[in-house]
Amino acid sequence: MRTTSGYILYNILGWKIKGVFPGIKKSILIIAPHTSVWDWLIVTLFLNQIGVKYKILYKKEFLIFPINIVMKLLGSIPVDRKGKRNNLIFQIAGLLKNNEELCIALSPEGTRYLKTQWEKGFYYISKRTNVPIIAGYIDYTKKEIGIKGVIHETDNIKTVMQEINECYQNVGAKHPEKFSLDIADKENLKGN
Repeated sequence: MRTTSGYILYNILGWKIKGVFPGIKKSILIIAPHTSVWDWLIVTLFLNQIGVKYKILYKKEFLIFPINIVMKLLGSIPVDRKGKRNNLIFQIAGLLKNNEELCIALSPEGTRYLKTQWEKGFYYISKRTNVPIIAGYIDYTKKEIGIKGVIHETDNIKTVMQEINECYQNVGAKHPEKFSLDIADKENLKGN
């Protein structure tokens, strides 16, 4: 799978991998900006190429037959955005606790459309499980995907979101008009 993923990512699509995935057995990998349905193909190829054991969160509406079969084989977990979000946090926390090695990949924006306040479920999963947050990015202007940093300290959500915003300040979305940093914390960045 690694050779095929790398060939598609590098040779067919023309992408590069930047940064090194940390040697962490359990993690929450946030990927931003998320403005295109193609983002998760690139993320899936990336995760297969670097050899990480992963599960990707996808919105439930996207997982229709026959796509749902392929997505489940590739490690997807359907998310019902209209359902109870706390159940998802407990479900993902349980997966992390019950696996020796697992990376949960998701979009902190929660949608491909402009959203000025990001979903914070990844933060609460990290806090509940004491698993670090890895800031991954997908930059269409440079055609690169990679890692911007690792956040181990999750005591203060404002500090975490400020650090995350700093990671994504100069990353080029496929559709820039559909991407925004988390506004509440963007205001805090201006004051520093």
